[in-house]
Amino acid sequence: MKLLYQQMLAFFGVLLVAMAIISVMFIRSTSNNVWQNSFDQLEQYTDVLTDRAVDRSTYLIDTQFIQHSEEILKKQNVHFMIYDADNTARYPQFAGTPRGAAIASKYWKQLKKGESVALPELTTNPRNGKQQSMTIYYKPVFLSGKLLFVIAAFAPVDNIQTSIKKTEYNLFIAFLLSMLVAIVLSYLLARYQVGRINRLRQVTHQVAEGNYDVDVEIKSRSHDEIAGLADDFQDMLGSLRDSQAEIHRQEERRRQFMADAAHEMRTPLTTINGLLEGLAYDAIPEESKGQSIELMRNETKRLIRLVNENLDYEKIRTNQILLKKQTFNATEALNDIMVQLKQKAADADDTLVLDAAANVPVYADRDRFVQILFNIAQNAIQFTKGGTITISAKPGYHQTELAVTDTGIGMTEDQVKNIWERYYKADPSRKNTKYGESGLGLAIVHQLVTLHGGTIDVQSQKDEGTTFTLTFPDEETAPQQAPITHTK
Repeated sequence: MKLLYQQMLAFFGVLLVAMAIISVMFIRSTSNNVWQNSFDQLEQYTDVLTDRAVDRSTYLIDTQFIQHSEEILKKQNVHFMIYDADNTARYPQFAGTPRGAAIASKYWKQLKKGESVALPELTTNPRNGKQQSMTIYYKPVFLSGKLLFVIAAFAPVDNIQTSIKKTEYNLFIAFLLSMLVAIVLSYLLARYQVGRINRLRQVTHQVAEGNYDVDVEIKSRSHDEIAGLADDFQDMLGSLRDSQAEIHRQEERRRQFMADAAHEMRTPLTTINGLLEGLAYDAIPEESKGQSIELMRNETKRLIRLVNENLDYEKIRTNQILLKKQTFNATEALNDIMVQLKQKAADADDTLVLDAAANVPVYADRDRFVQILFNIAQNAIQFTKGGTITISAKPGYHQTELAVTDTGIGMTEDQVKNIWERYYKADPSRKNTKYGESGLGLAIVHQLVTLHGGTIDVQSQKDEGTTFTLTFPDEETAPQQAPITHTK
């Protein structure tokens, strides 16, 4: 069964049950009120007869008054009877009055106690003994504690039943009309709810077909569950769009990296192959063979470095590296880096400056610490020509603070946002530098700093230079090994 009909039946069922209960209660209440009103009227008639038709001193009955009253109430078919203390009918007195018209003993006992008796349905007419549904009210009249008379007022039940049937008929018509309105209302409510769900289904189908540029528009005055589901679905669409965009971007990075890696590998491999062929066929003069072998060694180192960077990145990314942290003098490690990079800086006409005290303690894995600072400093040299690269270190509050500042070409805001991404190159034109550019150096740096529980930040302005700021927590505050947050 479709959800529309399920919802419609649910709404209609609730309305139907509610209206049926209300109708039954209304009929019962109306019936009780009609019966009670009938008894109240009969009681009022007996009160009038008590005051006007019976002389308590002479025990005489004013039959003319009673007959006159019956004539007035003729249309209502109201009649009266009066019984004496012996349960004998004193009014009316005519030869045809049956002997069995006396009040039943169980009711007579109540009357003698001074209790009025109301009977909703008496099957025998007390006046003529015929079978007829009657409603009757008995009222005792006392004088000085002694029962004098019992006045009975009775009327056919047909009048009451007719009134009740009219009420039931009118209620039945109202019930039918209400059912029609309930059907229309339940259909509209069900259609509204199902329409909102169908809009979600349509968007779901579009997403399943690969279209993430859709919006879920479900308006509701009250934020109900369907509206909440639509909001969650919209958030999911936003995440899917972001993920899809990231997938496309990473795919472009991967393709670019594969092209760069293939190009960088092809160049040294071509060089090595050419030199080997020259040596094999004695095409290289004897005095140049040493230089050729040195060139092949350099190209081989270049290939090894490229492969090692990829292996390092994957090991770090999969948490396969275990840091061996210890406290050591960062200044000594930085001096070693200065010596290693001295020739590279000289080739670029750069000046290396170390700004650090003789002893600056740092808590880190020494080899990885050197790798981090070496990559950052080497990166600074590659993008600085005829400038200055300053490496500084100082103790901080529960941490060691370091910075690498250059006066190179700098970066734009967009480049700064992306430098930690794998395969990203801030300057694609520098693919074939002497020291190679895989696009993995800074990604590895970022992950290694994170693994130490430290922080790394970069500030740069185009054509004005760049500053990398790093912190390493001391032994008291450093985590054993911080979890890796994967770069994009």
